[in-house]
Amino acid sequence: MPAPPCASCHASRAALRRPRSGQALCGACFCAAFEAEVLHTVLAGRLLPPGAVVAVGASGGKDSTVLAHVLRALTPRLGISLQLVAVDEGIGGYRDAALAAVRRQAARWELPLTVVAYEDLFGGWTMDAVARSTAGSGRSRSCCTFCGVLRRRALEEGARRVGATHIVTGHNADDMAETVLMNFLRGDAGRLARGGGLGSPGEGGALPRCRPLQFASQKEVVLYAHFRRLDYFSEECVYAPEAFRGHARDPLKRLEAARPSAVLDLVHSAERLALAPAARPPRPGACSRCGALASRALCQACALLDGLNRGRPRLAIGKGRRELDEEATPGTSGDPARAPTSKAVPTF
Repeated sequence: MPAPPCASCHASRAALRRPRSGQALCGACFCAAFEAEVLHTVLAGRLLPPGAVVAVGASGGKDSTVLAHVLRALTPRLGISLQLVAVDEGIGGYRDAALAAVRRQAARWELPLTVVAYEDLFGGWTMDAVARSTAGSGRSRSCCTFCGVLRRRALEEGARRVGATHIVTGHNADDMAETVLMNFLRGDAGRLARGGGLGSPGEGGALPRCRPLQFASQKEVVLYAHFRRLDYFSEECVYAPEAFRGHARDPLKRLEAARPSAVLDLVHSAERLALAPAARPPRPGACSRCGALASRALCQACALLDGLNRGRPRLAIGKGRRELDEEATPGTSGDPARAPTSKAVPTF
């Protein structure tokens, strides 16, 4: 049976049906619609003002590749300039190939690229070293916890180095729905309340961040990359199978199969959540060690690094966190036997 005509141009045969709407489009019309929707997200949300210097978190994967390609196409209409910022987490057999893809993209699109490495920023720690440290603690599944916090800090540092005024990341609708579901499963009301919207405004001196692909499904991101013939790195991180996120992804896929709008429904639910006054977390302050935005005495990056440097990686995860905060708060007594090792936590 021949494909139906494109519902937009009526001149070409349709190459796909959009997963959520069922609209039959040719490849060119789909890509134009995808770009128009991202433009609408940016403009309606007032995410990137004219003149903004935008640091694109570039991992080499499909999401960041599509984001950089779309924003590059929209640059004349948005009046922004782009800088690619990549993070080298120090994952042997994985990150080198991904960074090679980022370098090819930067050369092809003639965009400046800056690479920042965990090893340089965090006192010699790489993700492989973190994995070795956590393996004997019963916390091997927490690698993604460490990596997520440290990567966020590294991206902020890279963006500052290039003089960026805004940071954009390639999180799509599926990523955000998984995050909402994970926070529900953890009972993390604070993160649920902060998860709405299209990013963060940049409190406490942090750079504003946004997610222009937040309403784009993962399927459509892959389709866009296919029709635009984009070169990206598609292998999964070696530590990802241990992540809790996978346990949220599996039921979400089943929900989406039964109800195609389930992913976006979850994303929008986070925007509408409101906490009772008694349940609201305190306003964030400054980390007592590095000055970054923090909801406790130590920011999460400094707390995780402190635990690693003491040889106690579990210290900053769960109940152990209270001990670190008491030591970091002036006027509280700490245990001299638990003094940090000679490897100091870096100042950012």
